[in-house]
Amino acid sequence: MNILKDSFGRKFPYIRLSISEVCNFKCGYCLPDGYKIDKSDNRTFINIEEIRRLAKALSELGVSKIRLTGGEPTVRKDFFEIVKILKKNSGIKKTVITTNGYRLDKIANDIKNSGLNGINISIDSLNADTFKKITGHDRLEEILKGIKKLKNLDFKNIKINAVLLKGINDSEKDFNDWAEFVKNNEIDFRYIELMQTGDNLDYFNKYHVPAKNFINYLNNNNWVIQTFGKDAGPSKNYLNPKFKGKFGVIAPYSEDFCKSCNRLRITAKGDLRLCLFGNTGINIRHLMQKDSQLEELKDLILKQLNFKKESHYLEIGETGLTKNLSTTGG
Repeated sequence: MNILKDSFGRKFPYIRLSISEVCNFKCGYCLPDGYKIDKSDNRTFINIEEIRRLAKALSELGVSKIRLTGGEPTVRKDFFEIVKILKKNSGIKKTVITTNGYRLDKIANDIKNSGLNGINISIDSLNADTFKKITGHDRLEEILKGIKKLKNLDFKNIKINAVLLKGINDSEKDFNDWAEFVKNNEIDFRYIELMQTGDNLDYFNKYHVPAKNFINYLNNNNWVIQTFGKDAGPSKNYLNPKFKGKFGVIAPYSEDFCKSCNRLRITAKGDLRLCLFGNTGINIRHLMQKDSQLEELKDLILKQLNFKKESHYLEIGETGLTKNLSTTGG
């Protein structure tokens, strides 16, 4: 039973938990100069025991799905230990991750053996040069190899995300390349509309392109919209009987985007964020220190939901506390 409910009647079975702010890629829309330590905040990232207690509290509040994000979650040396604790001891039914795919070809076996229920991989282009230009890394081949390995290991629930960027990956050729990819692979591919954050205004103005451009392509090519599952993310998914995979669109600027919000976020330093772009965040880490604090921790999370707003107000240029997407797990 889900107890997490806000004053607008929305329920929250889904938590995005960042376990690191560190990322080893330099994507233009997120960390163009690479990860830099925030000297104004010397708190460490949450440790494995804190994560264990937090997950237990969340499962008792009715959370059924946790997505591990970053930064890049797999850079943590104890990454697979964290997955193990979530899978074995927490009561959380689904544990999934979002990753940039770094070393995916090397860790594919570990991912399969860990019992993870799904993986989202960021690939902004199927063109190796464009991929390198966006991320600062020439790693497309090894990531695609990693995906192939996962498929061969019969790993289910693979999704690929790309940020839609004007003049970089928004041409009909790009759309057709992805169509060819999902035609033959049981993989969901989603474009995410570029979002304005606290420190990317110039980049946003230069590269933002409405998600509608891709939706028009889908409508013109016989893709049909699918309904949501209860712990699904914010993607609107499209089906085509001739294709093995699905297409999806995450359009944060669309009307009613926040109405279906079903997730809360916890940062790598233990702050509960009610919205990716909200101004409201509270540290809950002090209640993750002892097993005896479980009830107090649950109580604080429940109380915070009263402060969740109806919308993120992104469309009027509100970016809240989010300086860049690596700090809140994107």
